[in-house]
Amino acid sequence: MVKLADWGYIEYAEAWKKQKELFDARVQAKSDTNELPDIVVFCEHPHVFTLGKSGAQENLLVSNQVLADRGVSFFKTDRGGDITYHGPGQIVAYPIFDLEHFNIGLRQYIYNLEEAIILFLSDFGVKGQRLKGATGVWLDISEPKKTRKICAIGIRCSRFVTMHGFALNINADLSYYSFINPCGFTDKGVSSLEMETGKKQDMDYCRQLLYQKMLQVFAL
Repeated sequence: MVKLADWGYIEYAEAWKKQKELFDARVQAKSDTNELPDIVVFCEHPHVFTLGKSGAQENLLVSNQVLADRGVSFFKTDRGGDITYHGPGQIVAYPIFDLEHFNIGLRQYIYNLEEAIILFLSDFGVKGQRLKGATGVWLDISEPKKTRKICAIGIRCSRFVTMHGFALNINADLSYYSFINPCGFTDKGVSSLEMETGKKQDMDYCRQLLYQKMLQVFAL
């Protein structure tokens, strides 16, 4: 059974520190042959841009002064992927899993995360899809001019233990994406569940539903 932890509204730096502690404990437990339970953390962050270890600084399109004026933080982090946005109205999930518990590798793990999100979106009548060559969950991939991302994925994995995870736009303010090339793309848009359904969604309900979809996909 995967435990669910809800950290609520939390600064990115604090959440990064807390999940690193959970991650390190699980890596150490493998060395000690003393298993710890898998856990998925849900939270929301104040406005922040994070840049993955393989990301390009030039995908941040505004100055530090603009960020300061808008109250937006910026962090270089140790996950994969390029630049992305976190903010209120977004479900950020940090699954800290030992993939050996699930008998899967990294590629299947990412596939499973995408699948859980696709199943979640389908309950709202929204068709989530995978885009070849890009992680995350997308909409309208058959129409390049309309293709837009609703969920970004960026992870770190060591000794089959994962950290970081995904950011799913529920009621997020999408205007902040104009400050970056999201995930390094210059020709793709972004969306949210609120935008796709035309109404603001209940965050607590969405978190519980998403957790159930994750349990379903990971066969727990």
